[in-house]
Amino acid sequence: MNVKIEELISLGESETLEFKLAFGKDVIETLCGFANHRGGIVLIGVSNDGKITGISAGAESIQNWVNEIKQNTSPSILPDIEIVRLKNKAIVVMQVSEFPIKPVAYRDRYFKRVANSNHRLSLTEIANLHLQSLQLSWDSYPDEDATIDSLAASKIELFLKRVKDGGRYQVTGRWQTVLEKFGYLKNGRPTHAAMLLFGKSSPPYNLHIGRFKTPSTVIDDRMIRGTLYHVVEDALKFVLSHLKVAFEITTEKERREIYEYPLPALRELILNAVVHRDYMSPVDTQIKIFDKSITFFNPGRLFGDLTVDKLKSDDYQSRARNKLIAEAFYLTRDIEKYGSGFIRIRKEILSYPTMTTSYMESGDGFLVTLAYKQQKIASIPASHEAVNETDNETDNETDNETDKLSAMEKGIVGAIQRERNITYDELSVLFKKGRATIHRNIRQLNEKGIIRRVGSDHGGYWEVMESKKVEESRG
Repeated sequence: MNVKIEELISLGESETLEFKLAFGKDVIETLCGFANHRGGIVLIGVSNDGKITGISAGAESIQNWVNEIKQNTSPSILPDIEIVRLKNKAIVVMQVSEFPIKPVAYRDRYFKRVANSNHRLSLTEIANLHLQSLQLSWDSYPDEDATIDSLAASKIELFLKRVKDGGRYQVTGRWQTVLEKFGYLKNGRPTHAAMLLFGKSSPPYNLHIGRFKTPSTVIDDRMIRGTLYHVVEDALKFVLSHLKVAFEITTEKERREIYEYPLPALRELILNAVVHRDYMSPVDTQIKIFDKSITFFNPGRLFGDLTVDKLKSDDYQSRARNKLIAEAFYLTRDIEKYGSGFIRIRKEILSYPTMTTSYMESGDGFLVTLAYKQQKIASIPASHEAVNETDNETDNETDNETDKLSAMEKGIVGAIQRERNITYDELSVLFKKGRATIHRNIRQLNEKGIIRRVGSDHGGYWEVMESKKVEESRG
């Protein structure tokens, strides 16, 4: 046990570990935060920097602490407590598991562990955490002010047709029966999801969208309100009307349109803002279009255990805040797979050389930004064209004897800098080259010390090692 505690201390404080010099109310707040998240351990007798200070505590003190924790938490939590000795000093180890029915309160205040600190929950977060622990969502509850006559038959018919055409569910029987099976009707009363999707009147939620010349200068704006499928389509039309378009001549009689941003990525971001927003918040969903960037803000921070860092990986687990709304867009094939939207967005912008994606939690909401330095005007950027490369799968290229990179190598480095989880197959599609050609260039970059593979082929990622060499090679 002592060895394990020493290992924990060496790791430092985290979302499951906290150090305290002495027992007090902040210890109980932390235990509540752990119980409302993934569980965790509090080490009493250790300073914030990991120094073992020790503590004087006997059996009577421990029992008093247990009673104080029990009396001041609701539902009551009882941590596992053990006294261990390290470097001739006593340390008290308090451990709690994730509580099954959340949230747990300390004197009517609610906390959740976020990174290495305790975050006090807002009323909305308290409600969401409770619903989440019950595996329910707000949109699955009946709307007490609505009746079945509040639903528009035309919207339901269009939805069921799209479900049938999508092939993910065999639609049979009366529409009332189908909606009951999906959960959009409960005991003949529409749920919140049903009203947002099929209501006769527009729900009281706005999507505010505008074209800005500067942060304070608005060129055009629109307030979109309606049932959710209409909001998505209207928002996409408005965005498209303000995008710059480049034209690439492919033949004497044909040309290719290249939009300022990849359209599938824009649609994913609009869907994300509409499907996953917090509908218990009065704040508007907002889209702002600038000269070289576009932002998407939706009320509601990341849901469940999802964090910004996890979102940047390709193996994050997503939980739907609005389960029935997400299910509807999945059934109509507007959403391909739960939790894969940002993976597809990152892949879409790979063919836009100077474009980046950033995400952040801002206030009580979530903000996504697409931005670029130079507009894409060709389907294959110049930096992606290989020098002295052929399309066959043999080594026809002589090795460089200098550190200068070929155009193909520069393009691969740029793609890795934008998406470190990119695969050989994705690079092959991006550069329109065979897999062997991609593999050869990757090997050469690795030999030059420019990139390296971290982890396994399937679960790892690429890392650019020497950006200085890349910059020098451009000279």
